[in-house]
This record gives sequence, structure tokens and C-alpha cells, in this order.
Amino acid sequence: DLAVHSMKDLPYDLPEGLGVAAVPEREDPHDVLVSKGSLRLQDLPAGARIGTSSLRRQSQLLAMRPDIEVVPMRGNVDTRLRKLERGDCEALVLAGAGLKRLGFAAHITSWFREDEICPAVGQGALAIEIRMQNAAVKKVVVSLDHPPTHQAVRAERAMLEGLGGGCQLPIAAYANYDSGELHMMGVVADPAGTRVLRARATGNSEDPEELGKRVATELLRQGARELLSPPELDPK
Repeated sequence: DLAVHSMKDLPYDLPEGLGVAAVPEREDPHDVLVSKGSLRLQDLPAGARIGTSSLRRQSQLLAMRPDIEVVPMRGNVDTRLRKLERGDCEALVLAGAGLKRLGFAAHITSWFREDEICPAVGQGALAIEIRMQNAAVKKVVVSLDHPPTHQAVRAERAMLEGLGGGCQLPIAAYANYDSGELHMMGVVADPAGTRVLRARATGNSEDPEELGKRVATELLRQGARELLSPPELDPK
């Protein structure tokens, strides 16, 4: 009757007849640093290894600390924390929402602001997907919807669509509802962190898609398409 997803992993285009009927209130979407010795990013030594397999996180980390080494880090949260403990790296970057939901908040060394590491589109939010013609289920799940979160996520996903990107590309977005308006930041970066494009805008909360598309247009104007397009292969 319904499926519950992590919003950041849900494709923009859903099969015909399916849709997101509700988005519950969002957990804090920001990323966090978990480090040995509780060292903050600026206190880690030169050459410190930070574990993440996210190009989005990698690019923004290297923009702040080009002297660090980003090492691939996969597995669930338990696995990554064990790898940190055994010395595979000196720090991890993870989603704060996941650590909080799993009861690992005590491991968090520090939180990143969105102007340091902007979250992934939909990070921290859940999506409740249903068959949209199923009126009985729709009536039940709508009580779980949190309109400010739903509007913010719609804006972020509209920006992603406007850029033609997916969750594996170094694209980030964060929208928040405040005093009847949506405020949004969008980021596109190259994986090495040498070029980070940022755009901000404020819009009507009743038309979040317009806001997201406006931020995407500004990022494209700054050259986002070039950063998101894979290099052409040498025909030789």
C-alpha cells in the first residue's frame, strides 16, 4: 500500500501512477564530522585522511582543506565507525540525521553549516510513496505530512531536475521555511574542490518548484553544466 524511502535516494521521475503523498517533519539535514580525539576539521593535521565516498562531500571538504586526503568509505554507519576506530582514517563525514536516528549522536564531533558542506537534496527527510489513485491510503498518510518540510524538499528536487543531475554528482541543496517564505542555497562543485558554485534565492512557499528552478538557472549561468558534464573520451 505504501513505501517509505530516504528522500535523498528517491529518483525525481517516478513511475506513472506513483507519487509522494507525505513527507514527515525533517530531521536535521546537515552533515557532521566524526573524528578521533574529537578534533574539528580545522584542527586535523595536514594530510589527515577523511572517509567518505560522496563526491558532494569530497568537493566541499577539499575546498575548505585542500591539504587533506579523502579516502573511499562505504558500508553502514556501524561499519564506518569501526573503520575509523581501527585506523583506516582520522575522521568521517556522515549525515547527522542518520547518527541521531541510530542513537550514535554522541560520536558527533562537530556540525557543518550549509555554507561549509551543503547537504544532499532531500537529506534528513523521508518520502512516503503511494499509488496516487488509492484514496483510502492517501487519506491516512496525509496526516503524516509536514508542509514546511514537503515544500522545502520540492524546491530542492526541482533544482536537481533543472540541473539534470542525480544523487551521485557533486550537487547539493538546502531549503528551509521561515516566516512564510522558502530560503534556498544550491551548490555545484568539481570533485577536486577547486571550483565551487553557490546560488541563493528566496521564494513563495506555495510555489517551491519555481524557486528550485530559479536556483538551478543561476547555477547554470555560473557554469554548472561544464562541471556536471563528464569529459569527452579521446577517440584515439
